[in-house]
Amino acid sequence: MVKIPKSHPRYWSLYYREKIIEGMEKGMTAKAGLIAHGRGEAFDYIIGEKTIEPAERAMKAAVAKLLLAEHPVISVNGNVAALVPKETIELAKALNAKLEINLFYRTEERVKAIAEELRKYDPEIELLGINPTKRIPGLEHERGKVDENGIWKADVVVVPLEDGDRTEALVAMGKFVITIDLNPLSRSARMADITIVDNIVRAYPRMTELAREMKDYSREELLKIIEEYDNGKTLSDVLIHMRDRLTRLAEGGIWRKKELGS
Repeated sequence: MVKIPKSHPRYWSLYYREKIIEGMEKGMTAKAGLIAHGRGEAFDYIIGEKTIEPAERAMKAAVAKLLLAEHPVISVNGNVAALVPKETIELAKALNAKLEINLFYRTEERVKAIAEELRKYDPEIELLGINPTKRIPGLEHERGKVDENGIWKADVVVVPLEDGDRTEALVAMGKFVITIDLNPLSRSARMADITIVDNIVRAYPRMTELAREMKDYSREELLKIIEEYDNGKTLSDVLIHMRDRLTRLAEGGIWRKKELGS
């Protein structure tokens, strides 16, 4: 990785860009993943590069649903492995969920590279999706392959930074789908049951905290959180937040201001 001085005002943004580039060089991240990361970064600018209330609300509902799930699965793609490998493992353990490598641009080399990256943080971690034998109905070629003991069997699936077609297909299979997507207008965001509009580097650590806090909640308490959650309202609230923030910035002026704030 290119060494970035911590004094740089955009240190963390540049750091995670380098992680994505490093992921591509390691064979984990597809070229399209770099484009997707840049698109997400643009939306992160708009929301203020922080976790906003609608995202916190969605994370709490997502964790409640995952804690109640019989067969929860967290999907891992190249961008996820590049950005949050350790955090992904920690979240899976906190939720007692399985991890499955699931790729749009699937090659055996990419699967192996992702598995090696994750096992740096836990050599004993169980990873599904190495040799998938099932196919999501309606999805052709490699992108539809899933593990019989993972996503195929799952009742709740976390699909971060995901392709919209696959999100929609999983919903059609009867899966409860949770996505993390900085673009509230994407098909993934609009088709998922719960959409967390946040940067995954903030979302996964926070979800792990919530899982540890909520693990002792009663079933009734968890069900109440889910029943009161409205994904349509959450997405609308995100758009309202973006609109209002852009309006404040436009009215307050941005010329040569170092900090845009929230």
